[in-house]
Amino acid sequence: MLIKCPWCGDRALQEFSYQGDATVARPPEPADPADANWDDEWYQFVYLRDDPKGWHDEVWHHIQGCRKHFKARRHTVTHVIADTAPMSEELKGGDK
Repeated sequence: MLIKCPWCGDRALQEFSYQGDATVARPPEPADPADANWDDEWYQFVYLRDDPKGWHDEVWHHIQGCRKHFKARRHTVTHVIADTAPMSEELKGGDK
């Protein structure tokens, strides 16, 4: 399987490390550190993940190349990658 690094081009899967879901936002810092709701939000952020079937935005790290992080839109059933982009840019392709 080849993954297209936005900076290095097509490279073998073995050069990359999957880093997680690109759609999950870190909970904001609470105004009151004793806020119990923040504990629940943090628990959901760390432990609860969807297991989507279809197109999904992910974070990847080119560990054996440029060492940069980037986003990829990958189909979780076929493993086809529709697009990759730097973290600051939007992804295109796929049915998202």
